[in-house]
Amino acid sequence: MINHGKHSILGVNVHAVDYEYAVAQIVAAAQQQRPFAVSALAVHGVMTGFMDPIHARRLNGLDLVVPDGQPVRMALGLIHRKKLADRVYGPNLTLKVAEACAENGLKIYLYGSKPEVLDNLIANLHRRFPKAIIAGWEPSKFRRLTQLERLEVAARIKASGADAVFLGLGCPRQEVWAYEYRELVNMPILAVGAAFDFFAGNLPQAPKIMQDNSLEWLYRLIQEPQRLWHRYLILNPIYVWNILLQYTGLKRFTPVMPKGDENIESFG
Repeated sequence: MINHGKHSILGVNVHAVDYEYAVAQIVAAAQQQRPFAVSALAVHGVMTGFMDPIHARRLNGLDLVVPDGQPVRMALGLIHRKKLADRVYGPNLTLKVAEACAENGLKIYLYGSKPEVLDNLIANLHRRFPKAIIAGWEPSKFRRLTQLERLEVAARIKASGADAVFLGLGCPRQEVWAYEYRELVNMPILAVGAAFDFFAGNLPQAPKIMQDNSLEWLYRLIQEPQRLWHRYLILNPIYVWNILLQYTGLKRFTPVMPKGDENIESFG
């Protein structure tokens, strides 16, 4: 179990941990019924905080931010000398947490995506983990929720008897949601991104050799060029340039912490 602490990557605190540590922390929070907001950030996730100081404060207000992308893992090693054998890939973390929840009798609530995706996801989770308990599920409304609606969502999740929430709204909406609902639901929230689509069978994952060699972005760009071209062709070079500036000390990126005024009417 590895925990090398949290360290600034372009002003976003990323925790240099492994899967074992992350799963243990999430399960412990579920068993203790306490808030614990988690996100797995790749380059795009880090850049959302880099470009938006208010969102950076939200990200730095989460309990655990793991290095989802190989370039983020490598930046921890290059800048902070915190070397990890592997990244903590969000979809893999999702499966490991689902398995741990199933083995410990902990109930999961699924929030986000579309009804048909959730149906397939639930069926596949039950096939993979027969002991899995899905306490409830709710698709995204694909719009901003009112304050009343947000309270109603939180009430439904708590009334379901769930011990943890798996959240699939996409970055950065899911990180906003996790930050805002952390205290409302009082349980772990795991922002899982594309894992819903992957495990529902809607979206294929990149081959492992591409994942291991930091080429997952290319695979996804080929899959969804219109949606992802800006993310990868514009943001990736900006990320690399600023990582070099941080590494050489030519620019400092001091994390900004929450001030309590970051809330908005979150997308749900």
